[in-house]
Amino acid sequence: MKVEIDENSGFCFGVVNAIAKAEEELQHGRLYCIGDIVHNSLEVERLKQLGLSTIDHDEFARLKACRVLFRAHGEPPSSYELAKKNGIEVIDASCPVVLNLQKKIREAYEGVRANGGQIVIYGKRGHAEVNGLVAQTNDEALIIEQEEDLKYIDFSRPVILFSQTTKSLDGFKRVVELVKENARSSVVVNDTICRKVANRIPQLKDFAARHDVILFVSGEKSSNGKQLFEVCREVNPRTYFVQGVKDLRDEMFDEAGSVGISGATSTPRWVMEEIKEGLEAES
Repeated sequence: MKVEIDENSGFCFGVVNAIAKAEEELQHGRLYCIGDIVHNSLEVERLKQLGLSTIDHDEFARLKACRVLFRAHGEPPSSYELAKKNGIEVIDASCPVVLNLQKKIREAYEGVRANGGQIVIYGKRGHAEVNGLVAQTNDEALIIEQEEDLKYIDFSRPVILFSQTTKSLDGFKRVVELVKENARSSVVVNDTICRKVANRIPQLKDFAARHDVILFVSGEKSSNGKQLFEVCREVNPRTYFVQGVKDLRDEMFDEAGSVGISGATSTPRWVMEEIKEGLEAES
């Protein structure tokens, strides 16, 4: 049985940078991180063994004089203010793409207040990145998670539209289309989807079509992982969502001549390699 790892899968630059910073800083002692550094339980556990403690914002608010890593998703301005107030050293691993988007939204918000405009963000409500984006607007931005949420937009007012960096490009295009159809004032569209994610979809479709079976490796918390898994499954019905070797079952590979292994932007390469080695040892 032939086994191939998708060369386009695995950590994006922002995650690679965050993990590299964490590993470097852990050599100098204890380090905290607000939220899972990456939406993959195996990688979180690996870094925990090295001394990385995952905390939430309530725990962060109680810390004093320590070191805290801000992960790739970015943090709201209040986190930086709190860190300064409590003598916390910030190890900022925010993805440059996310930081640039935060800046754009903050500038747009300052600009629209004069003309009664509204900032609209296509994204997942409660997602760490989206929380940081909305915070740039004094929590006034509207979040559009699905088409039904468009009813919350006041179409008589100007709209400035952005997107969470990891959302589907097709989904964003559909939201843009509907906003423009309903608008009775100006609409400014900012395509802020990270192309590392968007460009993967056509590549992933080709990869999924080349194999009898696809193992899509991802953590259950990964929005990106769930989205890309569905892309695979649409092309290849024999696509299985797995987190690691423990999820493999013999019946997945019945009469399969080739197996493709792919993963989310939050999936460590070492997990995919471990799966590949296990399959090759069995065949």
